[in-house]
Amino acid sequence: MKKKKIDLLTVFFYFIVLLVAFICFIPFWLIVIGSLSLESDVILRGYSLWPEHFSLDSYKMVFLIPKRIIQGYQVSGFITIVGTFIALFFSTMAAFVLMRKDFRFRNKIAMFLYFPSIFSGGMLPSYLLIVKYLGLKDNIWALILPGLISAWNIFLLRNFMSDIPDSIMESAKLDGANDFQIFIKLYLPLSKAGLATIGLFTALGYWNNWSNAMLYINRAELFPLQYLLYSMLSNVQGVKEMAAASGVAMPNLPSETYKMAMAVVTTGPIILLYPFVQRYFVKGITVGAVKG
Repeated sequence: MKKKKIDLLTVFFYFIVLLVAFICFIPFWLIVIGSLSLESDVILRGYSLWPEHFSLDSYKMVFLIPKRIIQGYQVSGFITIVGTFIALFFSTMAAFVLMRKDFRFRNKIAMFLYFPSIFSGGMLPSYLLIVKYLGLKDNIWALILPGLISAWNIFLLRNFMSDIPDSIMESAKLDGANDFQIFIKLYLPLSKAGLATIGLFTALGYWNNWSNAMLYINRAELFPLQYLLYSMLSNVQGVKEMAAASGVAMPNLPSETYKMAMAVVTTGPIILLYPFVQRYFVKGITVGAVKG
């Protein structure tokens, strides 16, 4: 009887998980189908589970100039990979130092990191810092440096590393390991789950960011994918507004479907990446044998 109750409970939990997954999947499916529909069908009938008239017009407009789209992917890929790697490098080192109980200034430095996250300096000081003092106008590093350090990421990694038993560090010191070796060979491998979580959040932030390009970049070859598509969408909407003002009807010029196609194009790489890191979200810390 007990086994039957467990089985029923398991079935119930599986049903809940599948229901939540289905609810999360439906909006994305509607966007994909909308991007494959005619503009007039979406405007007149709204969203549907299947396109009434199949059309690739929105994707043809997205890839109207393939070279620019590929270039946008390259720029977005570069700032995402390089920015995430450097951000993790500095964040993990800062978290390791702040985690150390024998570091007397850790609380003062933690407050120094925490305070700016509450009161931001605003857009103008950031612009002056990046453009005037660092001279990064029309430089790809202007897309990386503003989002490099996050106090929230450092504190999350610090808390994650604090859960690792002190006996790990004590045992390594008895074996003659220095602080850098302990950090590289012990704490980093044991913090894979935290690194994967922070890495994904950081990568998403870099991949989806377009405001930095709007502020600091004028050269089209340095436009990330998101800002490039945003500029193209603005052009399409401008054409429709001019046509409407002139009394010219353009019902099949993609606008709404164009937005959906852009969403599919930009989220595709992230969806492909997620299965490789999702296992770390449910993986706990596994601590190996510790010398007594």
